[in-house]
Amino acid sequence: MAEIDIMEFLKQERKRIDAIIERWIPRKVSEEYLEFLLGKAKWRYSLEAFQHAILDPIWEFLDRGGKRWRPVLFLLVNEALGGDPRKVEDFCIIPELIHEGTIIVDDIEDKGELRRGKPCLHLIFGEDIAINVGNFLYFLPLVVFREKRDLFPPSVYLKAYETYIQEMINVSVGQGTDIYWHQGKASEISEEEYLQMCANKTGCLARMAAKLAAIFAGASDEVVEKVGSVAEALGVAFQIQDDILDVTLKGEKREIFGKAFGNDIKEGKRSLMVIYTLQHATENDRRRLLEILDKHTDDVEEKLEAIAILEKYGAIEY
Repeated sequence: MAEIDIMEFLKQERKRIDAIIERWIPRKVSEEYLEFLLGKAKWRYSLEAFQHAILDPIWEFLDRGGKRWRPVLFLLVNEALGGDPRKVEDFCIIPELIHEGTIIVDDIEDKGELRRGKPCLHLIFGEDIAINVGNFLYFLPLVVFREKRDLFPPSVYLKAYETYIQEMINVSVGQGTDIYWHQGKASEISEEEYLQMCANKTGCLARMAAKLAAIFAGASDEVVEKVGSVAEALGVAFQIQDDILDVTLKGEKREIFGKAFGNDIKEGKRSLMVIYTLQHATENDRRRLLEILDKHTDDVEEKLEAIAILEKYGAIEY
């Protein structure tokens, strides 16, 4: 069996995914598109406003990169379970659009500065535009459901809708939990609570991708849940790896990563590494680590001090 270069495979598939996205979100607005999206105007739509407040920010962000692995996961799962990926390929963009929306809004909530090597979207277009774009990306997937409703029986669509709704609730709960923690308001956080937060915040969209793919392949409820569970684990692992890279990458690799050094420390994030350290550190180290995290500092020396404490207790290797 030939080896597959996963990153090269994703790079090639990204072109296909972006072409599908462009079917539903064009780069240039038109009267025809707005009527397709919103229905015939009672008075008149502002093409200028839609272009500059929605389309331009979306494509400025999408063109920066991103692996698009969630849509690829959807297509692979659907094919593996006997579905026809070409028939359902428009649905593959649903978890990706939501993902893009969540990180745009997440950057505002976390006061982020850098995303995919460029200033966060809200620093370019303003928080109001960025929040609205994020919301648009949460709900646009429903247009795909609307336009493709004749492909499957109502019972199949009901399962798909329920999956979309449940995962949208899950991602908000996961994000809320993460925000509460990095505000320093939780006295103790267990590994189990952290993993559940990740399952809700990061695992949910991978889970959504796999479950939708399985539903549209005609899989049983048992299989739908099983592939969703496997995909969730991928999402949780992705979050843990992302947290590790935040405190370990330097130089050119940091530039490729596309986020500012030690951004999670600045946010006060209670990562798995932090939780492990707090459980094993001396009282002095524990107190100092919490002090740095709760300051939301951008001071490089303090970030390095926090990382040194994590390393001292083997949290990164753990």
